[in-house]
Amino acid sequence: MRTSIATVSLSGTLTEKLTAAARAGFDGVEIFENDLLASPLAPREIRARCADLGLTVDLYQPMRDVEAVPAELFARNLRRARHKFTLMRELGADTVLVCSSVDPEAVDDDALAAAHLYELADLAQDFGVRVAYEALAWGRHVSTYDHAWRIVEAAGHPALGTCLDSFHILSRGSDPQGIEDIPGEKIFFLQLADAPLPAMDVLQWSRHHRCFPGQGGFDVAGLVRHVLRTGYAGPLSLEVFNDVFRQAEAAPTAVDARRSLLALQEEVGAVRETGPSAAPTAAPAVPAPVVPTGFAFAELVTADSEPLTGLLAALGFARTARHRGKPVDLWQQGEARILVNTGTAVRRDGTRIAAVGLESPDPAGAADRAEALLAPVLPRRRAPEDAPLDAVAAPDGTELFFCDAGNGARHTGWRADFEDVGRPPAAPGVRRIDHLALTQPWHHFDEAALFHRSVLGLDAEDSVDVADPYGLQRSRAVSNPDGTVRIVLTVGAAPADDTVHAQHIAFATDDVVAAARRLRDAGAPLLPIPANYYDDLAARHEFADGELETYRELGILYDRDEAGGSLRHCYTRTVGRVFLELLQRDGGHRGYGARNAPVRLAAQHAVRAARALGDG
Repeated sequence: MRTSIATVSLSGTLTEKLTAAARAGFDGVEIFENDLLASPLAPREIRARCADLGLTVDLYQPMRDVEAVPAELFARNLRRARHKFTLMRELGADTVLVCSSVDPEAVDDDALAAAHLYELADLAQDFGVRVAYEALAWGRHVSTYDHAWRIVEAAGHPALGTCLDSFHILSRGSDPQGIEDIPGEKIFFLQLADAPLPAMDVLQWSRHHRCFPGQGGFDVAGLVRHVLRTGYAGPLSLEVFNDVFRQAEAAPTAVDARRSLLALQEEVGAVRETGPSAAPTAAPAVPAPVVPTGFAFAELVTADSEPLTGLLAALGFARTARHRGKPVDLWQQGEARILVNTGTAVRRDGTRIAAVGLESPDPAGAADRAEALLAPVLPRRRAPEDAPLDAVAAPDGTELFFCDAGNGARHTGWRADFEDVGRPPAAPGVRRIDHLALTQPWHHFDEAALFHRSVLGLDAEDSVDVADPYGLQRSRAVSNPDGTVRIVLTVGAAPADDTVHAQHIAFATDDVVAAARRLRDAGAPLLPIPANYYDDLAARHEFADGELETYRELGILYDRDEAGGSLRHCYTRTVGRVFLELLQRDGGHRGYGARNAPVRLAAQHAVRAARALGDG
């Protein structure tokens, strides 16, 4: 299907927004009135710019507070409309969005509303314009899509139809099933937006917290299926009011927006599958998801490897291999593999996770899907003998490599690029990487969740807000079905505080007490946890004799889920932007210890403050 985006969804000048939309692959745009009013370009020049970019002007919006008002006010509204329709003819837009009135003078009279909309549509028809009437969720008298349709149907004008907006429909809890009773040719436009599900005033919710489909909690796909069953043949268009998007760069936001529509079309069956038997269609082809099955490796870049490798050695890792042509060492324990790279330029914030290897049953297919969903494919400088590896960039810049499943333990695939220099421990205390936590730039959090869901095929859990001493830290986990790939996406309360809001690697162990003791005895300091935490733990849970004292001694935190599963975990101090976690899951516990996160964050702040004073 054709795709469109409202200029209000992007930041920048109108020219910047149009350029970003075109480069992201959109077919058309909705011109938001404020963007036109602020533009130095005349409507004819905007029309020409859109044509040069290959964009159609699919909608001009909004026209507010038109219908069911006193006669004198309606006469003024028609004069205003005549001016707008003249402008639209110059702009090349043939459809105008008319929102249900919120004017205090509007009256609750459907017959009057229908008569006014008929007269408006009759005037619009003289200019070659159609009127799409939309129910605002906070409309004074018309606030639901079915009510708006009844008025349109009663008016009965060929140039009058309805505009359906997923936010206005789903935010009120309306049943979208009734959309199928509307003739497709009378649905003049479809606007799509998702949103989280907070409890707040609907107007505030709409104006500040909409997001692209797949980033929130609405069943946008279900609504679109109902619309398509009517025979609707117009574009899928995004209209998203979001404070973050309006401050972020327009180009990556437009790409994220386009990806959301590609993923949405795939979900509703409007995207054809690839293959020789696929029927020819104008819809884009997106290869099927290839869900990763495990972590092949995590790569850390560092200017000074000694603190990092000392920490890995204390954890029981051994240096087992060296890259044939690059200053990259492989450290391994069990199925956990860490690459330490000292040859890549290190940013000001020091040691960080730069790349992740994902084991995949079909690396080429995974890369093809990533490219089809607009993930930036990374060029690689490699010697002829290097293993061919496809990589894409996640929104935070982390490189994601698609590796043959299982090749991490054999001298094939990426592992063939390394020469053996040692052996992994015979009796590992760490079994594998349990999960990674990657801090996102504040304006890429929703984009990152959509990216990992759509590009990698991972399932997303609900967002969680965690109390930080200086605000809130927001996190959202994505994982494959069996939990062998888990990634926690976070954005912190203080974006500049990279020491606290850092990345981390969590290692799974069968005995966190033994692993923590080994780490401590090797001289690697564990994160100190306040005594008050353990006093509270004693009040909430019963422990075996000496168990709680052991946790207190080693800084081990404890969590229990509703099904009786338990999580025991502890943390190292931070090196650069990275700290490490040891964790033991029992009884099927699948969480990440969110209850303990405020304690961990406060402890990390305390360590950082002590270091600043020269005491730690």
